[in-house]
Amino acid sequence: MACANDTFEDDLAELTSAEEFLEYFGIDFDGRVVQVNRLHILQRFHDYLAKQEAGKAPDYVAYRHWLAHAYADFVGSSAQAEKVFAVFRKAEGSSFLPLSSLTD
Repeated sequence: MACANDTFEDDLAELTSAEEFLEYFGIDFDGRVVQVNRLHILQRFHDYLAKQEAGKAPDYVAYRHWLAHAYADFVGSSAQAEKVFAVFRKAEGSSFLPLSSLTD
């Protein structure tokens, strides 16, 4: 997929799907879990990375760890239970969600 001259960041920039990320990092996955939760897995991965120390350079081992953790969150759970996106968190106490809340 990547040339020997590419950097880790260049490799990441080429990845476009949850499946590609999981394959790149060598993480075994169930396609059915990813098919249903791909956006949630990638968002959770992003959230985990955002909580890391600010200014840290990308590190393959850390990224692999957080992606595996994000995927594992959804193996025995669901998007509704994990509440990755605001629409699920806000829906708990309300039956009405204004359209503007979807852009949070």
